[in-house]
Amino acid sequence: MKKAGIIGLAFAMCLVGSFAVAANGTFDYDALAALRSAVDSKPAPAAKPPAAKAAPAAKAAPVADAAYDACCQDTCAPSCCESPSCCESASCGCGCAKCCEPWTLPQPCCMQKLGIKLGGWLEQGITFNPNSPVDRFNGPVAVNDRSNEYQMNQFWLYATKPTNTGGCGWDWGGHIDMMYGTDWRYGIGYGLEDRINGHDDLYGMVLPQVYGEIAYNNIKIRGGRFAGLLYYEVVPSPMNFFYSHSYTMCYTEPQLVTGFMTDIQLGRNWLLQAGMTQGWYMWEDENNKKDFMGAVTWTSDDKKTSLKYALTNGNQVNLGGNHGGNWFAYGLVFQRHISENLKYVLQHNYGVADNVMPPVAGGGDAEWYTLNQYLEYKISPKWAAGMRFEWMRDDEGFRVGGPGTNPDFPTLHTWKGNGYAGNFYEITVGLNWRPCKSFVVRPECRWDWYDGADSWVPQQAPTYHRLPFDDGNRSSQFTFAVDAIWTF
Repeated sequence: MKKAGIIGLAFAMCLVGSFAVAANGTFDYDALAALRSAVDSKPAPAAKPPAAKAAPAAKAAPVADAAYDACCQDTCAPSCCESPSCCESASCGCGCAKCCEPWTLPQPCCMQKLGIKLGGWLEQGITFNPNSPVDRFNGPVAVNDRSNEYQMNQFWLYATKPTNTGGCGWDWGGHIDMMYGTDWRYGIGYGLEDRINGHDDLYGMVLPQVYGEIAYNNIKIRGGRFAGLLYYEVVPSPMNFFYSHSYTMCYTEPQLVTGFMTDIQLGRNWLLQAGMTQGWYMWEDENNKKDFMGAVTWTSDDKKTSLKYALTNGNQVNLGGNHGGNWFAYGLVFQRHISENLKYVLQHNYGVADNVMPPVAGGGDAEWYTLNQYLEYKISPKWAAGMRFEWMRDDEGFRVGGPGTNPDFPTLHTWKGNGYAGNFYEITVGLNWRPCKSFVVRPECRWDWYDGADSWVPQQAPTYHRLPFDDGNRSSQFTFAVDAIWTF
């Protein structure tokens, strides 16, 4: 089976010239501003031939700006801002732009002086499952895992101060995230969130990122808790196209890690990253053995094509505290902006874990690998369409399972299935609708199916589900989901 990972690597390398990737090891909060500014944006006017130089115009009398000055106050003048075309025209003056800007958290002057920005979002959604499973879970689908039930997935607040040396000199910065919602169950760091929250709570709090950073010239070093490197989809919901997540993200890569990371920017095209972490899902390291995590990213001059190879390697503590062997995983992510409106993404992950399988499953090592593709098309500034097609192979039935199957968290309020040695497939199609700059609605239809053996978990065990879907009775599932995100 290890040949499959090598074949996937070779296949991906053949496509290096055609795809691109996002690179950094922290979540890109600047991307939120870019998404908001894209709504209601207008193309730049065509260039006009230079006109003959005219004599400078006399300065307008103050009274001529009185109407605009009224719009520039905290309370916008109705004559300016109630016009339907106000936000689409500069003719209303400076106040109109202020009226049309989305609301944001108040920014205290003391924080502004330090370059610290506050922000956040609220994500809410619901997933309709015609099977109506008794346990109210959508099987391995995450993080919209509750069937026919409202979820407040993320109420997220952050404070951030990015470092920016301009390539020369010193700077300091940092970042703090706080999130409350149902997604907490998929972001547990051992020794942190398991102490903050009750294991049987559906809603809880997570600290996705807490780190400080220093920068010198083109080098950055951060320490604390931050995003891993083997990703395309990320934990912050507004930065993803779809409401639901891929198997690749949920089951084959460490999403949040604790340790330190160094970024070295080499010219315009290359980024090197290397650091040490506590391990997969660890705030406190149970075995006192550190993992290596690193990445190499190449980006084209026009920023339309890039490639990232990332890996993690180190000894892990197995489920229930049993000391196992080494875990190795890598991820390849390609992105290609085929045109101004069309983007293609290919992701391939591979992993192997030594000496992790329990005797009931035959013992030995575990191996998994995925191939995941995306097409995202911007129809207009307010509408976009997307499709995701994914295949994941869980060779020994080790990776795909609910967080509640971990013996360390036996009462965790999640799906209890695990032990599926076989192939998982999913295809998702969806839309993004942005009626205004700070609001997005994401409807999607998703079809999942499983091709493999019944669960190897003993039938008398509380975590036994013969098949992954519909209380263990089905090998496939259709869901329709929709969420709404308000950013501020």
